[in-house]
Amino acid sequence: MPQKFVLLVTFLITFSANAQTAQQRVRQYRQANETALLDEYREFLSIPNVSADSVNIRKNASFILQMMKKRGISGMLLDGPTPGTTPAVFGEVRVPGAKKTIVFYAHYDGQPVNPKQWAGGLQPFVPVFITAPIEQGGTIVTTYKSGDPIDPTWRLAGRGSADDKAGVMTILNAYDALVKSKIPLTANLKFLFEGEEEVGSTHLGAIFDKHRDKLASDLWIIADGPRHVSGKPIVQFGVRGDVNMYLTVYGAKRPLHSGNYGNWAPNPAMRLVKLLASMKDDNDQVIIKGFYDDVVPLTVSEKQAMANVPNMEAALKKELGIAKPDGNGAPFVDLLMRPTLNINGIQSANVGAMAGNIIPTKAEAVLDLRLVRGNDVTRQMGRVVDHIRAQGYQVLDHEPTDAERQQYPKLIKIQTGVGYNAQRTPMDLPIAQEVIAAVQSASTEQIVLSPSSGGSLPLYLFEKVLKANVVSVPVVNYDNNQHAENENVKVQYLWEGIEILSAIMLIK
Repeated sequence: MPQKFVLLVTFLITFSANAQTAQQRVRQYRQANETALLDEYREFLSIPNVSADSVNIRKNASFILQMMKKRGISGMLLDGPTPGTTPAVFGEVRVPGAKKTIVFYAHYDGQPVNPKQWAGGLQPFVPVFITAPIEQGGTIVTTYKSGDPIDPTWRLAGRGSADDKAGVMTILNAYDALVKSKIPLTANLKFLFEGEEEVGSTHLGAIFDKHRDKLASDLWIIADGPRHVSGKPIVQFGVRGDVNMYLTVYGAKRPLHSGNYGNWAPNPAMRLVKLLASMKDDNDQVIIKGFYDDVVPLTVSEKQAMANVPNMEAALKKELGIAKPDGNGAPFVDLLMRPTLNINGIQSANVGAMAGNIIPTKAEAVLDLRLVRGNDVTRQMGRVVDHIRAQGYQVLDHEPTDAERQQYPKLIKIQTGVGYNAQRTPMDLPIAQEVIAAVQSASTEQIVLSPSSGGSLPLYLFEKVLKANVVSVPVVNYDNNQHAENENVKVQYLWEGIEILSAIMLIK
């Protein structure tokens, strides 16, 4: 073959590659490797990842290290302050001449799971493709085998498929797509994958403090949570804080016959529901004194972003079977910017076939408090406790003694989980604007901007310990059933997540 022809062919190939956008080249890489990407992801999802299961959590961390090693990323485990704590998985790629350092975060642990609640033949740690959400009549794609074409409208079902192993998967494959497509990196990249997010990130602050030099950056990108209900990509500049409160109201020391003792023996279930009802009015507003007092108002730019968020309330009401939402008519997006008081669960004795005619010995409830900027987690819990005391309860932190039972007519035990405050990054920061531009460049539709997500992450620690700028870029579908049975992720959103995150990696 003549030398001139070889040179011409080489030139044309190089010109063609350069003429393509980075997004197009990333997409071509993904299209050529879909089977391998999802085979690896399904293997990842098959490792149980419940936070309390320390053995399998370590297996997840090891798997992520292998994923990074396969992609040429130098990785290591960052242990907490004491031996045996769940490690964070860290990786780093240095780029000569880079002026910015970006850290990408996701968590690899998941919520507890009850396999009996999963439907349609699904099992939490046996990832399978489904044609649609099980609740909408979806079924398992039983004919699929590795190498077959993958329908992008399918869902991949399994615990962690959306929350938040999807973040790990899309981050690492976004990087790999850039490298394999020979697209020059423009920023130093770091990766941190946490294993305790679902239990309050107990040791994350200590890990940050111990390894703050390794984690220094210009920007953190958080790949967790769902895209907007409309399906559009969303960029979020904050999160709510969160804390749980565990309440136990006591009655008699043993269960009593409801006929023989009814009207005389105090019923803890009745007392608990009355107590809970006293915390909100008929317009769904929390009436605990001071509950809304310290909320920091939105800025002008944040209010403008809120005004442009698509209104999806009608569709949500229909999908979820809700005639009238809470909030006394306030817009859905506005309610996400307010603190909440939610009952996560309530129980006392038995119901259904196991119900008995008794007065139970105790009644229990778990409260979930979501906090917004300005709220302090300790102060907010203190307001709840003060309200309970005002209803005549003696508050304990232990099981009541016989002496306490004789002394106090209304007893309640209150215990609290690990909580944290809300966080919000200014939307008008130059680097925040660069993130917006990058995400928009990877989407053909107008993206959604929000001052805060409705969910919670310990992002205040990133700000407090690392002095970091933090922006969230969720990648999964809003109807993913995170924290619940039949969790799933839409395959197309994994592909789009890879493109979106790769665009952010090219910020200069």
